[in-house]
Amino acid sequence: MAHRCAVIGVGQTRYQTKRADVSIAGLVREAALRALEDAELTFKDIDAVVIGKAPDLFEGVMMPEAYLADALGAAGKPMTRVHTAGSVGGSTALVGASLIQGGVHERVLVVAFEKQSESNATWALSTHLPFNASLVVGAGGYFAPHIREYMRRSAAPDHIGILVAVKDRQNALKNPYAHLRIPGIDRRMVEATPMLWEPIRYLETCPSSDGACAIVLAAEHKVTGTPAWVHGAAMRSEPMSRADRDTVSPQAGKDCAADVYRQAGVTDPRREIDVAEVYVPFSWYEPMWLENLGFAAEGEGWKLTEAGSTALDGDIPWNASGGVLSSNPIGASGLIRFAEAALQVRGMAGEHQVDGARRALGHAYGGGAQFFAMWIVGASKP
Repeated sequence: MAHRCAVIGVGQTRYQTKRADVSIAGLVREAALRALEDAELTFKDIDAVVIGKAPDLFEGVMMPEAYLADALGAAGKPMTRVHTAGSVGGSTALVGASLIQGGVHERVLVVAFEKQSESNATWALSTHLPFNASLVVGAGGYFAPHIREYMRRSAAPDHIGILVAVKDRQNALKNPYAHLRIPGIDRRMVEATPMLWEPIRYLETCPSSDGACAIVLAAEHKVTGTPAWVHGAAMRSEPMSRADRDTVSPQAGKDCAADVYRQAGVTDPRREIDVAEVYVPFSWYEPMWLENLGFAAEGEGWKLTEAGSTALDGDIPWNASGGVLSSNPIGASGLIRFAEAALQVRGMAGEHQVDGARRALGHAYGGGAQFFAMWIVGASKP
């Protein structure tokens, strides 16, 4: 990183099932204007725009970035589209950061979105003829066998996923932007919901959300206000069907974490990172990613969850915002993790602020757990 980069503005829309009041252009503009307001800038101050979303079939609008330039003040400016499946929000932030770190631009607006209400994500994610026989199982049907294998390997008790679902939804009650805000959420409520894909119950899965998130990135000499400095940034991917691939703890996730820790000088993530915003679309992925990211030894992640270590008052809070389990505009979900990490170290996370947070991890994954994007941001310069 030849040039230092910092987050100086964050903007989010309210996440909900359907935003019938705005078009896609209106949705992304809402988030962008809030990020610019936070940074005390206007569109005229931005050098380039980087935009990301999940597959275009999620809305049925092909290459939407081509018509969003006006809404994002990008007419006549460089505009880049990013797509790495569900990890795209994180990847979009990293592409934007690379433009600052490489000295290409001084201020970059990063935007990610999804308006799932305008299509059907389960249909869009299901492989169709003539390529394969479609089971129309969506993401949950794909990942449930990986979760069952994790349970077998680790001998984790059945209630661990329920604990995560309750914790994250309780955190969401402190986040005004969260989609699922369920007063009185408890284990009994989660246990009473239908089983969708063994062992994933209805309230152990993420919602389908409309929403957008935006951040403003700046070079060191353009930083204003209270910044979140980028200490490390990494992306990794791996083939989805290669021989001997470990779908429970993918090597690409391990390699991505190792790289971002190396850049940030982190040797013990559980002790040196104050808060983590991690992509957990199904509750069981918290203990699985605790191990994959090096916060716990293999087979021990569920014990941290059970002990309350990842709770808002635990020693390593995970998803203080409510996480993907509470808001899931898929294309934006990774950027929300990165943005929430930045808000934490800026001391601007509101009711879900973790006291004394100085260093935070943002994490996103996508595809068949084959694409990974991560960054570590801090309150001090790297």
